[in-house]
Amino acid sequence: METRRDFIKKISAAGIVSSMPSLAFPYADSRLTQIENNEPKIWAMLLHLSVNMWRKYYKDLQFNESVWNAALNKMVESELNMIVMDLGDAIIYDSHPEIAVNNAWSTSRLKEELKKIRDMGLEPIPKLNFSTGHDAWLKDYGRMVSSKKYYDVCRDLIEEVTYLFDSPRFFHLGMDEEKEQYQSPENYMIIRLNQVYWGDLYFLISEVFKNGSRPWIWQDYIRTHLEDFARHMPKSVLQSNWYNRSNFVKPYNSSVQAYLNLEELGYDQLPGGSNFYEGTDDCFISNVKFCTEHIADERLYGFIQSPWKYTTEENRSHLLRSIELAGEGKKWFEANRKG
Repeated sequence: METRRDFIKKISAAGIVSSMPSLAFPYADSRLTQIENNEPKIWAMLLHLSVNMWRKYYKDLQFNESVWNAALNKMVESELNMIVMDLGDAIIYDSHPEIAVNNAWSTSRLKEELKKIRDMGLEPIPKLNFSTGHDAWLKDYGRMVSSKKYYDVCRDLIEEVTYLFDSPRFFHLGMDEEKEQYQSPENYMIIRLNQVYWGDLYFLISEVFKNGSRPWIWQDYIRTHLEDFARHMPKSVLQSNWYNRSNFVKPYNSSVQAYLNLEELGYDQLPGGSNFYEGTDDCFISNVKFCTEHIADERLYGFIQSPWKYTTEENRSHLLRSIELAGEGKKWFEANRKG
């Protein structure tokens, strides 16, 4: 079996690594254990500032401050402890202001909001989705994938966002759904495969480690590339497989089976659910129950709820209900936690 070290040597020989300045693979092989068994689990909520990861591109910020504040207050009321902020093009970055949409937040506005969030007892975590299926926020840079310019921009953004968040524990890189089926309706398709995929992923996670955070990604790649994943994915990357339904019965589908495969391979997990689909109010707590039973407590870092709706007025009730459901899942877990 090809080891990760052998793979790194191979892509180095192919010239992939040499085209990525300052790529530090030792970071990718290091282990950052940032949650001890006696520390609280993470109960996270994903909220969007940027929405340009789907097919329709918005030139203006899609955001309602009243809804945002209501969501933050609901998180506190529901005893959640983390907010994952999808930043994308919703910030006027000093390094790349050309990315920002109209009415994007200034970096000073972001810093003020981060202080408010922390004062409320919530831990803010940044998210920039670098999946080629969800990177419309990168504008033209999204068509430069794997080039020197692309690496320069990604490096700049990761470094600046880490600084703005005062070196967060985690940095969410997205990386989900980089498959033909999700891009087929588009006019332009980019999908990284094999050495190019792993080379870019190693670059991104290395930049996160270099700046002092632990990389965190969505995990659906394992569902169709189990052996490749097992050979090449560093254990130091926090994995968030997700299942947005509630059918946890045998024979397990690939989404549910991924939880078991990640556990068998010994990866740290932070599973995810959603109330995105109609009639899925039981999704989050179903994920909590299944994963509590099948994932070792020391590798179960917590859970993340993802409503997959813009932070706008028409989605107010959906977002608040999503948070409520996460709170109910937390209460069940604390009453039934193993050990």
